[in-house]
Amino acid sequence: MALRCKPNQRRIISVRALMATPHPPSRSNKGAHERLRRVEGRHNALVKEMRRAFSRAELTETGDCAIEGVRILEEAIRSGLRFRAVFFSESAEGHAQRLLPQIGAHVETAVLPDKLFATVVPSETPQGVAALVRYKQSSFADVIERVSLGPLVVVVGLQDPGNLGTILRSSEAFGAAGLLLGEGTVSPFNAKVVRGSAGSIFRVPLVRVKLAEIMPQLREKAVRLAATSSHTGVPLPEADLAGRLGVLIGGEGAGISKDLMAKVDEVLAIPHTPQVESLNAGVAASIVLYEIVRRKLER
Repeated sequence: MALRCKPNQRRIISVRALMATPHPPSRSNKGAHERLRRVEGRHNALVKEMRRAFSRAELTETGDCAIEGVRILEEAIRSGLRFRAVFFSESAEGHAQRLLPQIGAHVETAVLPDKLFATVVPSETPQGVAALVRYKQSSFADVIERVSLGPLVVVVGLQDPGNLGTILRSSEAFGAAGLLLGEGTVSPFNAKVVRGSAGSIFRVPLVRVKLAEIMPQLREKAVRLAATSSHTGVPLPEADLAGRLGVLIGGEGAGISKDLMAKVDEVLAIPHTPQVESLNAGVAASIVLYEIVRRKLER
């Protein structure tokens, strides 16, 4: 005997049937998956170029910077950088659905076996996403033109990549004009610097310089120079931080040389308890930059 359903029962059955029916993948997700080309050979040209860029911690010959990690890729997208290639590991292929719709269709995209991907990136615990992006290079003239907007940060002999990443991040947060990287300073394209900057490296102008060559030019532009010191100097709350200012930050061990110290206009001492011998470069730079912007806001 055939069963008869009341109208409201038929409605319930049809809704349940609709809910049980599997939905086809969205066009965006399907498109992201279809864009991925599988690469399994370690001798692939782009794989070799990205590995070399990471290992050398320098830009490629075409001016591309190697980056890794979901957040850093998102920062590169937000900064409007042009992508050349994006690689995903097999286990992280799911990130492609979110990232690729934000990246131009002309960009080379590929998925690599996890073991091959691990040989390309320097991170010990990779997130499975890496890319080559065109870095926006600045000149010394570009940075100097911005000195009326905020202080210059002059980094001298700083080798710790985490500290340089922190300085980049604080420079953006507190409105620095840009960074001048002197001799003996870690490469700004070191993966740990890029990661530590949280994307600020894509937006803060920086240029490598020879200090002996640019010091006269800073004087010509009426830029006063102030160096940080752990022991002696004018206490930061009493220091003159107004006007065109360049803040010198030295390395962790040797600090700033006596010859360079003799050329600065003021030595800044950040007050701290005597139990602490010194502050690391990233913390010291951040405190000075904060103090400069704090005073501007009070005026």
